[in-house]
Amino acid sequence: MSQPDVAVVGGGLIGRCLAWRVSRCGARVALYDSADSQGMNSAAWAAAGMIAPTTEVIDSDAQISSMGANSLKLWPQWLAELPIPVFYRDNGTLLLWHVEDTGEAARAQSMLTSRQSQLCVRYLEGSQVADVEPELGSRFPRALYVPAEAQVDNRGFLKAVGLALEEAGVESHWETAIDDSNRPDAGIVVDCRGMGAKSDLRSLRGVRGEIVRLHAPEIQLSHMLRLLHPRYPVYVVPRSEGQLVVGATAFESDDRSPASVRGILELLTSAYSIIPALAEARILEFNTQVRPALPNNQPAILFDPERRILRLNGLYRHGFLLTPTIVEEVLGLLSGRSSGRWPCLNVNCSVASFGLLNTSAEMQKW
Repeated sequence: MSQPDVAVVGGGLIGRCLAWRVSRCGARVALYDSADSQGMNSAAWAAAGMIAPTTEVIDSDAQISSMGANSLKLWPQWLAELPIPVFYRDNGTLLLWHVEDTGEAARAQSMLTSRQSQLCVRYLEGSQVADVEPELGSRFPRALYVPAEAQVDNRGFLKAVGLALEEAGVESHWETAIDDSNRPDAGIVVDCRGMGAKSDLRSLRGVRGEIVRLHAPEIQLSHMLRLLHPRYPVYVVPRSEGQLVVGATAFESDDRSPASVRGILELLTSAYSIIPALAEARILEFNTQVRPALPNNQPAILFDPERRILRLNGLYRHGFLLTPTIVEEVLGLLSGRSSGRWPCLNVNCSVASFGLLNTSAEMQKW
């Protein structure tokens, strides 16, 4: 293959998605990652795959929610273009709280009202909670229901995009570490290494997260569940084949060692308080990963014109929520169509002069 138009360094979630989408625009693309094609070393491997822009308003900047709402529209389009089906469900989220945490629920409601009053959030009371999610029975007298929020099977998606890269003829270099000494020769290099870019982005910090995967086929959840709690805001995400993903721990650390006893106890105790029947679930896996975050917990697109490197980083815990929108913005930068819609991305560049992507009618739909 001759010199590629775009070399993507980092084959985690955003890196492989960018390589896939750029290749669909007719550009020659090469992808490099220090791990194998499965993506097991990426933060996305240990994610719950939630696309929940409304509930993110509670603890994130309103721009993050707006970008997530845009991604929510893009996800079905992306999935329809993959070579194999990927589990996806958009039944929405139930926000739950115990009576002693009514204050936290009031805070969440206040944030939802003040930041995004136009969002559709239903207040449920009494039997309405069980009507929406029968598995909860009468344990929660009140809840907030956010319809249409979605989740995607994170590992199934990584696999499907890997296959799409093969079909598109992307030159994939797995198990190939890249640094300044062996940076690939390309029209532009896009650095999507996450924490791997720490030496170049000194402000990056790690946020450690832990998850548990359970097998509980007798528990039939239709919605994602989030517990509103000041210390343990756990989520329970139902997957296919009777699996559940339980997570939400966040420690300021770049420690990649196995899951801690404290973290797992917090997760399982909180999840059990939501669904006591989880006591009989089988533990399939404990996992942990470190997510890259910038000081403001917002993503950034940064361009180094001298070295022709475009850096995408700082997705924090919003990888699946933000990736389609950020990839769309980068496609715009590469083709001269930057939207400028997302100030929180801190876009400091214009790379359209490289002429790396065409602007044909075919490309306009991306």
